Parts: sequence; structure tokens; C-alpha cells
Amino acid sequence: MLSRVAESLYWMSRYLERAENTARFINSTTQVLLDLPSGASFGWDVLLKVAGLDALYAKHYLTANEADIMRFLILDERNPGSILASIQSARENTRTFREVLPMEIWERINGLYLYTRDNAARATHGRSQCYEVLNGVIERRQSVIGLLVGSMSQDLAYQFLKLGRNLERADMTTRIVDVNSAVRLPEDAAAADMTRERLWMSTLNALSAYQMYRQHVGVHIEGPAVLRFLLRDPHFPRTVTHCLGEIESCLSVLVNYQAPLDIARRAWRQLDAMNLDDVSPARLHVNLDNIQASLGELHTAISRQYFSLHQQQTQQ
Repeated sequence: MLSRVAESLYWMSRYLERAENTARFINSTTQVLLDLPSGASFGWDVLLKVAGLDALYAKHYLTANEADIMRFLILDERNPGSILASIQSARENTRTFREVLPMEIWERINGLYLYTRDNAARATHGRSQCYEVLNGVIERRQSVIGLLVGSMSQDLAYQFLKLGRNLERADMTTRIVDVNSAVRLPEDAAAADMTRERLWMSTLNALSAYQMYRQHVGVHIEGPAVLRFLLRDPHFPRTVTHCLGEIESCLSVLVNYQAPLDIARRAWRQLDAMNLDDVSPARLHVNLDNIQASLGELHTAISRQYFSLHQQQTQQ
């Protein structure tokens, strides 16, 4: 397979996953805001740091307020990670290699782009409209993945799609989990405990994991148990451990996979070594940052191993 095509497939998959998970990230934040009791507050500046976008945001906006942050994350094309910009990039990547994918995929992705373009502004006009529009993005993106899984041969092209999807998903799962660190708990102990439970429930709901958590862990929502499930459960498709397993599976099908595979396994060991009994926001934020850094190294290794030839030719 041409490295140019492999890179386009990889990034198309990442962009779509990023758009969906940014929508989940925002919906999780919205749910947290609705559930905050008296005495608790939300740090919008911390949210930007969790998303890894604080420096870029500061170039274009003066203050970190809800309205500007929602615009920045949903439709601001100066932010390449915004939902609209991500879907537009996925669409452009898809357009250049339509012959590699099932015929209907272009129509689904184009439909997702048109829906987002026409409704993105409405998502900034109140929390209820935002939640409705972003759920529409999530549902349409899920239909794209359903079509790919159900109608595409699991050849090399599919492996690069799967590789990009799982790397992006693992990273965004850690960021959604980290939204809790943006909440300043009330001073009252009982209110603080209630707030923590609501926060972890919102995190599970944001990742469509609440029902599976109840089935496989229990009915009680406790921080350490939620963390173990979302980070280490090998069966739920949005956990970091499951995504790393899928990445290893993809790499094993490709050639010359040893360098990225070594980094993936190092990230796995790092995850296993984390103390998940300590759910204090500061400690959790540091641990999740370390996982995100390892995933960044993994992306660099994949890019160097499989896309470097195309990138070198482009630069010449």
C-alpha cells in the first residue's frame, strides 16, 4: 500500500474519532455543569488544559468563558481539533481515495459534514441545543463506523483505519476522564462526596459506559472502580487497555512493526503501574498526562515507520 494512502486513511479515521469524542467531551462537561450542587464551581481554564488546547485558545480569545470555549471546540476552524474542522478534514481525506472504501462511505461522511456545517452555530445557543446537535454528530459518526465494520474487508487499508481510530480513542478517553479535575468541590464533606459520585456517573455516560459498568463492576459509582473500568477493562471498546490491544492487533498485521509495538507495550506497562486508588484531581491529571504523552510517542513512531516515505517526497 502507498504510504500516502495509508496516512490519509489513518488521519481520516482519527479526525472522525476526534469529532465524536470532542462531542462526548462537551456533553460530559454539560452534564457536569447541570449536576453541580451549591458550593461547587467549574474551572473553564482547567478544561482547556485537559483538552490540550489552552495555548491555542489564548492566541484567539481573551477570556476562558463558556460561550467562547464552546465556539472554539465546536465550530472555530482556527482550531484544527474543533468538531467542524475535524469532520471537514476527514471529508477531504476521504475524497482523495474514495476507491479504497465502500461506495456509501463518502455519502455518509459528506452527510455528516453537511449536518455539522448547518447546525454547528445552533450548538452554541444554549446547553439543550448543544446537547441535541452533538448527539446528532455522534449518531451520524457511529453510522459511518458501522458501515465500515460491516462492509469493508479487513485488509491493510482497514488496519490503518483501525489504528487511527483506536489511538485517537484512547487519548480522548483519558481526556474525558480528566474533565473531573476541572471541578472545584464544595467545602461541605457530604456535598463533596455527592458531587464526586455525580461526576463519575457523568463520565461513564459520556463514554456510553454506564450500563456496561453496572453489569461488569456493580451498581455503586466509586472513583477507583470507575477508573479501573475505563482505563483497564479489556472488553469495553472505549477503555485505554482495549484500544492498546486493538493497536497491537493492527501492528501485528503490518510489516516492520517492532518500534511502535515497543512503545505500545510500554504504555500498557505504564497503565498497569498506575495507582488507581488515588483519584485526587492533581494526581489523576499527572497520571493521565503521562499516558497521553506515551500515546503521542506511539503516533510519532507509527508516522515515522509507515508514512515517512510519503512525507519526505512531499517535502522535496
